[in-house]
Amino acid sequence: MRAPITTQGAQRLRAELEQLKSVQRPAVINAIAEARAHGDLKENAEYHAAREQQGFIEGRIKQLEGELSHAQVIDVSTLDAGDRIVFGATVLLADADSGEEKRYQIVGDLEADIKQGLIAISSPVARALIGKHEGDEVTIEAPGGIREFEIVEVRYVG
Repeated sequence: MRAPITTQGAQRLRAELEQLKSVQRPAVINAIAEARAHGDLKENAEYHAAREQQGFIEGRIKQLEGELSHAQVIDVSTLDAGDRIVFGATVLLADADSGEEKRYQIVGDLEADIKQGLIAISSPVARALIGKHEGDEVTIEAPGGIREFEIVEVRYVG
């Protein structure tokens, strides 16, 4: 099965891939050549650090290429699920106890970043929200215990 990813998530991954290929890969190749010029490679820390960095860069390039080739890019702005929550929805939740509001977008596993409010479709929060509607109350099992939220708003923005 192809992993879903939003258009914005795919663009971010492609930008990272381009940065790795056009900037970081050539820089590490130059660093290896420079370190090699310093002589004895057995005790050359710069050479070993550069080789290790090269391994990381090449591994990340392969990972990103693989993920992007198997991803199903979904343009969220074209989704018309009304007020029902599906992949790509941006959801405003209000804590039933404190009234504190949180906004999350349900995205693919590859692009999830909780600091930016991007939660993976496979996460417990997203699984609890999928299929619900604006105005519904939802119970979410969070690390701090079970919490009740009201779904204040559901939007689909690209």
